[in-house]
Amino acid sequence: MVNTDYQQFKLELQSGGVEQAMISKVLKLGLSVQLLLLLMLPTAMAEEGKAAQPIDLAPNSTSAVVMDADTGTIIFEKNKDAKLPPASITKIMTMLLVMEALDQGKIKMDEKVRTSEYAASMGGSQIFLEPGEEMTVEDMLKGIALASGNDASVAVAEKIAGSEEAFVRMMNERAEQLGMKNTRFVNPNGLPAENHYSSAYDIALMSKELLKHEEITKYTGLYQDYLRKESPRPFWLVNTNKLVRFYTGADGLKTGYTSEAKFCLSATAKRDNLRVISVVMGEPDTKTRNAEVTKLFDYAFSQFTSLPIYKTGDTMGEMRVGKGETPIVPLTAKHPYSVLLKKGDGVNGIRHELQLLPNLKAPIAAGQPIGKLVVYKDDQVLTEFALESPVDVKKAGWWTLTKRTAKRLLFLD
Repeated sequence: MVNTDYQQFKLELQSGGVEQAMISKVLKLGLSVQLLLLLMLPTAMAEEGKAAQPIDLAPNSTSAVVMDADTGTIIFEKNKDAKLPPASITKIMTMLLVMEALDQGKIKMDEKVRTSEYAASMGGSQIFLEPGEEMTVEDMLKGIALASGNDASVAVAEKIAGSEEAFVRMMNERAEQLGMKNTRFVNPNGLPAENHYSSAYDIALMSKELLKHEEITKYTGLYQDYLRKESPRPFWLVNTNKLVRFYTGADGLKTGYTSEAKFCLSATAKRDNLRVISVVMGEPDTKTRNAEVTKLFDYAFSQFTSLPIYKTGDTMGEMRVGKGETPIVPLTAKHPYSVLLKKGDGVNGIRHELQLLPNLKAPIAAGQPIGKLVVYKDDQVLTEFALESPVDVKKAGWWTLTKRTAKRLLFLD
């Protein structure tokens, strides 16, 4: 396009009777300006609050994303919103719903999951569940995380939601809540199906959410383990993600392959305080996939660092709830909060504020938005984190409210 534009410009100049020497000077000046603009582009991106985009570090992928797991800042992107078959990376959403069901007390790690005939019939990667076979939630989770068990994915889906169809509805609802605009799930395991798709960016979003459950890497970071340990022939599990063994700091998350999707991977690694998510889709083979994810990790860890704001379990403040059974609720960090910085950038002037919604009143549901944590550098907002109520707060009864009022009037509270 550039060559065509300049050719047209040259013809117009010639038709106006301008000397050839002048034409040459004008064209050279135009090219110099264009090159200057291209060189300035990364700086402009950084000024807009995005990490500067390097050259294509994953040239063999169809699409790719590198994301800071704490802030969601994109470090690298390539066709990030392209709708593509995700293959077994689908199971990241399945594992997320399993972890959330555990948090909500709907299931327990040592609870038995019974395998239906339908779940046992799944092809592809599997842990060879038999119809009627029972296995704990924890062992099913290992079968999904390490061996990419299609049968285990359906079995836990039926356990949590009652049927695969109901679980898929939960998957799509959760995807919508997370802002995954280019995703539609048809099954919980990623086996080829019509209109089952996602994007590199959406996969990074759900990976980020899964990593809030820090215990998940206890499973996704394993290189090998066994199922049916007490049987005469234990079943050996070997992680399909070889980076957990060969890349320092790698501890997840999920591989994927079908002939349509080719080789895909959502990988995560942590060094010092920085946790990075690298997603590649449509790679030609496992060797290229692993090499390009390694290159993406190397770039992120060499160029960026993470400044911790709160660590998991740190006290953040308190939430005052008008007319609540519990009038003051302590707020603690459920996961790490940090800010992404380019290496060499100073930390002077970085501060944070807890900004809660005014006049919070009961009843408040667990998970309800209550405000945000804002991180500044001087007066510029670097990043914001949404905050949710950690617990249900019921409305206090009439007698409780009366006693509180009396105490305040008598200066006893």
